[in-house]
Amino acid sequence: MQQGHIRPEWPAAANVKAAVTVRGAGGASSGEYTDFNLATHVDDDPAAVAANRRLLVEQLQLPEAPGWLEQVHGCEVINLDAAATDLCGDAAVTGTVGRVAAVMTADCLPVLLCNQAGSKVAAAHCGWRGLVAGVLAQTVAAMDEEPGQLMAWLGPGISQGAYEVDATVRDRFLDLDSAHDGCFLANPRGRWQANLYALARRMLAHQGVGAIYGGGFCTYYDHRRFFSYRRQGVCGRMATLIWLE
Repeated sequence: MQQGHIRPEWPAAANVKAAVTVRGAGGASSGEYTDFNLATHVDDDPAAVAANRRLLVEQLQLPEAPGWLEQVHGCEVINLDAAATDLCGDAAVTGTVGRVAAVMTADCLPVLLCNQAGSKVAAAHCGWRGLVAGVLAQTVAAMDEEPGQLMAWLGPGISQGAYEVDATVRDRFLDLDSAHDGCFLANPRGRWQANLYALARRMLAHQGVGAIYGGGFCTYYDHRRFFSYRRQGVCGRMATLIWLE
C-alpha cells in the first residue's frame, strides 16, 4: 500500500492501472467523514468533497477526473466511451485510454475487471441488491469479450463475520441458485452471515470468469483504512478506480 491508496495485486497488463482510496489520505473532510470522503451524497461539506476529488487526481496522477456514477444498487452498466450525460448506474466500462471508471463503497463490494489484452476495463458496485439483480453478469456482458479472457479483482468490502442479513436476503440468492446456500452461515440470533466475496466469486465463475483475485479485506473491522456504513451509519465513501494508460 502507498499513501492514500491500495493497489490491486493481480496479473493485469502493465497499462491497466487501478487503485482503491483509504481514509487516511490527508483529505479535507472532518468528523464522521475524516478525512478522504469522495461522495457528494452523504451530507459532507461540498467544498471538502471537491477538494478531496482534486487531491485524488493529483495523488494518483489520473489522466482525467473519474466518471462518477449515481449508484442505485441496481445492474445498469454505463459505457463511458459513449459520452453519456446520465451516469446513473452501478458499473462502468471503457476501452478508451485515459478514461477513468470508478465506483464508491462503504461495505458493498467493488469489483474490477479487465481483459488480458489490456484494452478494456470495468468497475462494478456490488451490494446484495446489485448482485441479485445481476450487476456482475451485465458488466461481464458489457466488456464484450470472451469471459475466459477476463480477470477480476475483488476490493474492500464487508466480511462475512460482520455482515448479518435476514432470511429474505438469503432467499433471494437461493432463488437464483440453491448452491448459494454455502455462502451463508446461520447465527445465534436466527439470522444469517452473508459472504459477499464468495457470492461474487460464484457469480463471476458462473459467467465464465475463472481468473479471480483479491478479497480478504473487511471494511467493518478495519476502521483505520475504511469507511463502513454498518459500523458508522453516517460516513464517507472510498473510491475504487481503474483506467488504461
